[in-house]
Amino acid sequence: MEATLAQLASLVGAVLRGDPATRIRAVAGVQGARAGDLALLGDSSYLRFLPATGASALLVGPDFDPAATTLPLLIAQAPGQAMEAIAAFLCPPEERPEPGVHPTAVVAADAQLGPGVVVQAYAVVEEGAVVGARTILRPFVVVGRNVRIGANCFLHPHAVVLERCTLGDRVILHSGVVIGADGYGYEFKDGVHHKLPQRGTVEIGDDVEIGANTTIDRARYGRTVVGAGTKIDNLVMVSHNDVIGDHCLLVAQCGLAGTTVLGHHVTVAAQAGVKDHIVVGDGATIGAKAGVMRDVASGQTVLGTPAQDIGRERQSLVLHQRLPDLYERIRALTQQLGELQKEVARLDKAAEDHREGR
Repeated sequence: MEATLAQLASLVGAVLRGDPATRIRAVAGVQGARAGDLALLGDSSYLRFLPATGASALLVGPDFDPAATTLPLLIAQAPGQAMEAIAAFLCPPEERPEPGVHPTAVVAADAQLGPGVVVQAYAVVEEGAVVGARTILRPFVVVGRNVRIGANCFLHPHAVVLERCTLGDRVILHSGVVIGADGYGYEFKDGVHHKLPQRGTVEIGDDVEIGANTTIDRARYGRTVVGAGTKIDNLVMVSHNDVIGDHCLLVAQCGLAGTTVLGHHVTVAAQAGVKDHIVVGDGATIGAKAGVMRDVASGQTVLGTPAQDIGRERQSLVLHQRLPDLYERIRALTQQLGELQKEVARLDKAAEDHREGR
């Protein structure tokens, strides 16, 4: 879709500076914008990219100085919200596919599909599975035996939900997600790692979204649980018997070892790792790349490897940055001390010579 700046200004109630006939086809960031793009400049830190931008116009806040550019401007009180509205207008969501089962899909005779369910090409729904009303299964989705999927879910291509696992309502699984793979359990005996059967399940609450290529392992016994409203990024590892509370955020490439417990509203930042059998309290934050080796209290923020309270970790980081200077000072002091020791030894010898009349 395409629109003029005048049309977009009217859409979001923005003030227009520049040619109202400027035509906009898409939205973009300042750095990657090209001709026909409207670029958002919502933060002064991006001003340094302004001279090289290829955008046809900018969306800015009321504090922006128009003298900083010759490009046409849309000036909005809430530029972020205005950008979302414009993006939705220029690139509306795809229409919902028609309900029904594609001829190439395989649906077991005893599987139950609620009203309005969409099963697209080459998807598989196995024996005893139940799929709730208006749920969409995109191509190559696999729904295993005796799985329960709630209403209004959206499973992207190649998402897999294995036997006996459960999804609540309005769950989104992106491509490559695997729910219910075996937990990583082995017993070492007679020089060999013997597989321990993983007989439990996974339960995903309502309104959970799980990013591409994330895996959530089934429990050895019992359940691996993801609470309602939790949002999980791409490439995240959730291990067997983990219990994740409501409304948590797990960011890309973080990993939870087995039997970890997260309270509600916990944030685990990118590439952080949590040891097995750890309890993380409500509202806690685990910083990026942290290695959590012991329990984290409610509301606490930890950082570093091994993770510690963020205040102490920041102090440690400052001291770490000062190590080269401290090393040079210690080396200089060591040299001075050596010279003083030599001088003391010389003076001691001179005094001894004087006493002996030498």
